[in-house]
Amino acid sequence: MEPGKLYTLPKLLYEYKALAPYISEEQLTLHYTKHHQAYVTGANAILEKLDKARKDNTDLDMKATLKELSFHIGGYRLHTLFWENLAPAGKGGGGVPKGDLAKAIDAEFGKFDRFKKEFTQAASSVEGSGWAVLTHCMKTNRLLIMQLEKHNVNLVPGFRILMALDVWEHAYYLDYKNDRAKFIEGFWNLVKWDEVNTRFVTHLKK
Repeated sequence: MEPGKLYTLPKLLYEYKALAPYISEEQLTLHYTKHHQAYVTGANAILEKLDKARKDNTDLDMKATLKELSFHIGGYRLHTLFWENLAPAGKGGGGVPKGDLAKAIDAEFGKFDRFKKEFTQAASSVEGSGWAVLTHCMKTNRLLIMQLEKHNVNLVPGFRILMALDVWEHAYYLDYKNDRAKFIEGFWNLVKWDEVNTRFVTHLKK
């Protein structure tokens, strides 16, 4: 691994207009180029600040510095996962999971509809700004739905995030105003289940 590298904004696998009507071109462009970019810029600024302090042998407020770094890195990573687990409706997005993930969902939740209901409820009830994610616990071999408040609160290290849904208002306000439920409803038409399944299968092999 090359030392000293910084974060870069990952390339989207689809055009800005590709997720409409569930996420408009204007909404996606703003979310990606402004909000996701802000986390990239913020993380890099902190890394450069740490590099300078180490080079000059000066002290920093480590509590504040590392909290800010984790916030920006969390935002960068979660947004990257979010874009990757979306695809245009009917062109890889929507439908139901297949393969090992489908079997695991049935084993844990009984059926897909029950999983979808619980995940929707989790996303709808995140307090303030945050995320709903599907994870897998190797210790118990169970799928878990988690709420992640902000970016760096309640993020459990070691739990592989299989699917992420951003429910910060910046993710949907241009399209849905304050109707988070409508945005979540639209999200199910965009889930790239092949990607989520690949994450799951890859995780199990580690």
